Amino acid sequence: MDFSNPFETNWIELALQWVDMIWPALLLLLVGLWVVKRIVRVLESLLRRKNMDEAATHFIGQIAHTVLTVLLLVTVLGQLGVDTTSLLAVLGAAGLAVGLALKGSLENLAAGILLVSQRPFKKGDFIDGSGVSGSVEKITMLNTRLKTPDNKVVVIPNASLINDNLTNFSANPTRRLDLTVGIGYGDDLLKAKKVLQQLVAEEERGLKEPESLVAVSALADSSVNFTVRIWVKSEDYWPTYFDMTEKVKLKLDEEGISIPFPQRDVHIYQHGEG
Repeated sequence: MDFSNPFETNWIELALQWVDMIWPALLLLLVGLWVVKRIVRVLESLLRRKNMDEAATHFIGQIAHTVLTVLLLVTVLGQLGVDTTSLLAVLGAAGLAVGLALKGSLENLAAGILLVSQRPFKKGDFIDGSGVSGSVEKITMLNTRLKTPDNKVVVIPNASLINDNLTNFSANPTRRLDLTVGIGYGDDLLKAKKVLQQLVAEEERGLKEPESLVAVSALADSSVNFTVRIWVKSEDYWPTYFDMTEKVKLKLDEEGISIPFPQRDVHIYQHGEG
């Protein structure tokens, strides 16, 4: 008499069938993930050889990794016997619903693609966008990371950078440094102008071309204002700005030329009794 349990036999056969199906799919998944990683690395390496910006290279690598991973997962599910045609239809419908729910994220993704294609800035550039100033560290699929001068990391949605005014201070190799210097109406105008011209001429970081400028720009309420313009390399802008501001103050003090500041006279009246 056969005492074997047919239910147990069927369960074992089913388990063996699943094992036969799972291990090739698992092997495909592991090998596929390794291949995807290698493809992304090769793609990023080729982009770097084409002198593409590091931030843009990272962005394109993220897009490629996501697309290839999705294709790999669909292939693995097909290996397991899942109807991928129906799955793709379901994923399409789900993607539409998710897209409507995550409209802002898709907008940021599209803006990221525009940033990479138009390249208004690159990694390391100092920019001002969406009310934040800082150096570009990374462009991701949804946002851009900036490091501020006081070493804070600010994450800005890509759409905000696309839809708002954007200033790239590092786009050109040179920048014009502007200073406004006011002197008193009673001071020697020509002497002050000569002192400022001398300071500009002695500034080693100042470029010969374009030519620097020292000129009277305004007869203000309490001062005669000079505009001092010097062209410098972009990386020398702030060091030159700080040094020139200090030198102007010290030199004018040395020459006895005053720098007026706003003053207010207060008159006190006393009213007698009755």
